[in-house]
Amino acid sequence: MGVPTLLDVDRSQSICVIGAGSSGLAAAKNLNEEGFAVDVLEHERDLGGNWNYELDCARVYRSTHTITSKHTMRFVDFSMPGDFPEYPHHSQICNYLQQYADRFQLRPLIEFNTGVERIEPEPGTDDWNVTLSNGQIRCYAAVVIANGHNWSPRYPDYPGESTADVFHSAAYKTAGVFEGKTVLVVGGGNSGCDIAVESAQHGCRTFHSTRRGYYYIPKFLLGTGSERLGQRMRRIQLPLFLRRWLMQTVLRFSIGTPERNGLPKPDHRLYETHPLVNTLLPYYVRHGDIAPKPDIDHFAGRRVHFVDGTSEEVDVVVYATGYNIVFPFIENKWLNWQEGKPRLYKNVFHPTSDTLFVAGLIQPDSGQFGLVDWQMRAVAAWLRARKKNPRQLDWFRNQRQQVDEDLTNGVKMQSTARHSIQVDAWSYRRALQKLVTRLESIVVPSRAA
Repeated sequence: MGVPTLLDVDRSQSICVIGAGSSGLAAAKNLNEEGFAVDVLEHERDLGGNWNYELDCARVYRSTHTITSKHTMRFVDFSMPGDFPEYPHHSQICNYLQQYADRFQLRPLIEFNTGVERIEPEPGTDDWNVTLSNGQIRCYAAVVIANGHNWSPRYPDYPGESTADVFHSAAYKTAGVFEGKTVLVVGGGNSGCDIAVESAQHGCRTFHSTRRGYYYIPKFLLGTGSERLGQRMRRIQLPLFLRRWLMQTVLRFSIGTPERNGLPKPDHRLYETHPLVNTLLPYYVRHGDIAPKPDIDHFAGRRVHFVDGTSEEVDVVVYATGYNIVFPFIENKWLNWQEGKPRLYKNVFHPTSDTLFVAGLIQPDSGQFGLVDWQMRAVAAWLRARKKNPRQLDWFRNQRQQVDEDLTNGVKMQSTARHSIQVDAWSYRRALQKLVTRLESIVVPSRAA
């Protein structure tokens, strides 16, 4: 290509990873270990993504702790420090990601303050042209999109107009905004529950609006982290109906049913929505500090009318209503976009492209970091096998057409946007491990043993 210019940089022997959050770091680490040249393009000034409270892109609030145990949230080959609590604070997770980057020498691969404006295929090849925010265009052999899916706020559309202070949980940082205020938190996810609790602790009155009832799982049950308890049941291969019965029995005898706690009765079975892990919300409801409300019917100034005919005047409305799946730098057609999301094999592999991947596009019922680690091990193994023995990969090119594969292991999840990328962590991990083993056996046959 001659001497590179601002608009002409040949990186066709390298792989582009977009984002230096937890998923981007896992991608860089696994690709680098397989011997690939890697460029990590990060829009922010530091790594950590959502977990770095100091960055503009972060969606954690000052009090955020994980809802996943440190034992299951970790990367595959990098444990969290022993002095971390069971459910670490966001600052500890950010520190863990910094340590991970140092341990695997990833910092030299990262270009900070480097945004991506556009990704499009190079005609006639498997390469991809990546246009940066400074106008430079680079040609890469492959692209891993790892900029996350929890950053573009999703707002519900209710009739009427509110004159209260309205904002999305993406903008929430500290509970000072609730002091002396009557607050309505909208949304039954984990962030909504956390924020409702903080409002109860700092505000004047708190209402919590949800469309349905949920099962609330305390962070600790029977002397251990509740998630670890669930993992133990999976480890001994208890069937779903028995796991469901055992957990409901433990919940009933430890904290009571949702109805006994003054909460709406769930309209679904346990595990059919993303787990709500919160010890304090039922506690504050029973103390009268949080008043559950159904869905909103309409707004009229500061007054909020609910579908049950009741209404309340509020000062603050917080929408904890999740995020849209958005990749603004690439056209939907290149991601096989259907029904509001990319349709990818294992939510990672494009059904027809050998060189375009998405990391971390999952909502698991257990730790995310380790699952993304296995995703990227599979991507690295695929690219290595494609390079070494391309003729032996027709089976995978056929297999990756299965973009409608059930990743919930048979659990009938509620049909909502938040569950569109739900995966059963236990079976999903095992499937990725088997895929890695088979792909690696093509390159190094002895590994198949």
